[in-house]
Amino acid sequence: MHHATDNRPEAPSPHRPATLLAMGPGIAERLLSDDRRTRLAQLARTDPHLVAHDLHAPEFAAALAEAEVLLTCWGATPLTPDILARAPKLRAVVHAAGSVKHHITPACWERGLAVSSAAGANALPVAEYTLAAILFAGKHVARAARTYRGLDGSDHDWRTDLHTSGNYRRTVGIVGASRIGRRVIELLAPFDVHTLLYDPYVTPAEAARLGVEPTDLLTLCTRSTIVSVHAPQLPETRHMIGAAQLAAMPDGATLINTSRGSLVDESALLGHLESGRLDAVLDVTDPEVPPPGSAFYTLPNVLLTPHLAGSFGNELHRMADHALAELERYAAGVPFAEAVRPDVLDHSA
Repeated sequence: MHHATDNRPEAPSPHRPATLLAMGPGIAERLLSDDRRTRLAQLARTDPHLVAHDLHAPEFAAALAEAEVLLTCWGATPLTPDILARAPKLRAVVHAAGSVKHHITPACWERGLAVSSAAGANALPVAEYTLAAILFAGKHVARAARTYRGLDGSDHDWRTDLHTSGNYRRTVGIVGASRIGRRVIELLAPFDVHTLLYDPYVTPAEAARLGVEPTDLLTLCTRSTIVSVHAPQLPETRHMIGAAQLAAMPDGATLINTSRGSLVDESALLGHLESGRLDAVLDVTDPEVPPPGSAFYTLPNVLLTPHLAGSFGNELHRMADHALAELERYAAGVPFAEAVRPDVLDHSA
């Protein structure tokens, strides 16, 4: 605050870009707490309570026509040429979630829009879930819990039953050095595990910097007792964990999938699960919700979760904070910290 005796020049007023929230129903209420809505209103010219669930709807036409920035999240309307034609002032999209592939179209890049993503913020809870799954898998926690529950207090020789459990010098295979895969590698660093990595885009020098041993996918599956999938969903990654890779995994090994269900040949996986040869932690499936009667619901050696590894609950606030920080950068004329580049999208999530 300047006093009358302060002769310093007034700082220029920061640019407050006209900003429209665009995301699916019910998301903004969970994404933006009251203090974050207040922060948004300070950074931008916006109605922080107006949320465009469908940018085709006429009630959002006026706000879309004036918007310089779209603040998007899950369920955002794809920005097709007809939508962009109704947004002549649009210059940037700040996405408060991970992948932008659902709504950022080639027309956005042709228009020259600046795009930011909170993929880095969303990667953190996925990596935390994965770390927990790896450590529990190494200790055979789920298997022991099932056995213990069925004993009803009777004696059991746990030392013999769990003689292969433990995380000391266990070999863990990471498939894909994505943001999440790299964060999992970082989280594993304090533990006495040996980490293998399969990623065709990672050079030996970069693998050395990451502290992992690079290898081909079949070798990774052969040597790892825990395999965690973090590759993006692309045409060439469909069923990359297929019959040969699953057959190569050692007896008693665990497959963890927090990426996309299509990366795993689930029909081949089911054979190994039904025989009890492998265990699985599946946060994603193909289709995303298994059909009624799927064995995934009942197999005792499958931990099935409803795509909850990503941001849920208060973790949405991390993505909101990231998006607001990006909006502040844009308003100050500073490049995005997490800018999305179209050339990178070809081999990322």
